[in-house]
Amino acid sequence: MNLPHIDNQNFTNQDYRTSMLSKAEYSYCAFTNCNFENSDISNIVFLECEFFDCNFSNVNVKHTTFNDTIFTTCKLVGVNFKDCNSFLMAFHFNRCNLSLSTFSELTINNTKFYDCKLHQVDFTFSEIKSCLFQQCDLQDVIFENTNLEKSDLSTAFNFSIDPSRNNLKNAIFSKENLSGLLKTFKIKVK
Repeated sequence: MNLPHIDNQNFTNQDYRTSMLSKAEYSYCAFTNCNFENSDISNIVFLECEFFDCNFSNVNVKHTTFNDTIFTTCKLVGVNFKDCNSFLMAFHFNRCNLSLSTFSELTINNTKFYDCKLHQVDFTFSEIKSCLFQQCDLQDVIFENTNLEKSDLSTAFNFSIDPSRNNLKNAIFSKENLSGLLKTFKIKVK
């Protein structure tokens, strides 16, 4: 599919719930305070784009490409990133709410999550090597057969990770959050 190219454009205060974002390849574009909630952005390409204060809750991202994309203070509740185009997938999240989203069966190595809320996010069978979860709330996150090798969870909190069911080789934790690795074994740390 040949998509039209849209480069270096700014989109502000747009409501894509009623008028859909045009199918295109967006490069170096910025989206500020846009509402994509329950909309369809399938088959759209975002290359080195930035999203600020946008709402992506329950958006359809089937075959959507996110390459070097940054989300800042965005709401991404219930997004099924598993449906995205996984080729060259790369993004970072700053102060975002990603609760109830899924990254299962994806390879998203080197992804940075800064001060994010990730309640009930699914990372089942994912490869998330060398990721950073800085000051992230990981309450009820699903880590099952997840490769967390070299990932930094030293400032993350509210997580429960079973070391026998995930790859934690060279992952970084702090002594303050080690109890998140022991909950499965019903061990209490004082």
